[in-house]
Amino acid sequence: MTRRSLPPALRAAGIVGTWTTNVSAGRSVLDDGAAAVMAGDAALAGQPLTLDRALACIHPADRAWVFERIRRIRETGGFFTAEFRVRSETGAVRWILNQGHLPGAGEGEIGYGTYIDTTVRHLEDDGDAGPDMLEIAADHCIAARAAIERSNQPLLRLLVDALLLEIGRHLARRRAH
Repeated sequence: MTRRSLPPALRAAGIVGTWTTNVSAGRSVLDDGAAAVMAGDAALAGQPLTLDRALACIHPADRAWVFERIRRIRETGGFFTAEFRVRSETGAVRWILNQGHLPGAGEGEIGYGTYIDTTVRHLEDDGDAGPDMLEIAADHCIAARAAIERSNQPLLRLLVDALLLEIGRHLARRRAH
C-alpha cells in the first residue's frame, strides 16, 4: 500500500507509511511513504533494506537510543513504540511515531508497523523542540510491560499497569487543557 493509496482517514491521522521486518534476515521493507520519510528515497519502497538504510533519516541526536530500543525488541519480540525526529535532505525536522510489533520466539519471523507524523503536536507544545519526558517514560513502561508479561510475575505486572495508568491520566489531563 502506498501513501497515495492510504484511505483519507489514515492520511488525516498522520500515517506516513508502513513497514514489515524480517527479524532473522535483518531486513525491513517500507512502502513508498515510509521509504521517502525514513530512508530518504521513495524509490526504495518494496526493497529489503538493512535497518541502517531503512532508518537513514533519523535525527543524529535520536539515532542511538532508537537503534538500541529496536535491538532490544528484536531480541525478545513484542510491541514497539518510539517517537523521534527525522531530517529531510533539506534539513527540515519532523517528528515520527513508530508503532508496531515484532515476533517473539515461536511467533514467526515477520513484524509489522506504521510511521505516524506527529510534528503538528510538537509544534503546539509551547515551541519546545525537545522530547516530552512523560511520553518517553510511557514508551519505556510499555516496553517494560511486555518484558514483565513474559516473566510471569503477577505483582510486577500489576505495578507496571498501575504506573502506565497514572502516566496515561497525566498525559490525558495535560492534553485536555
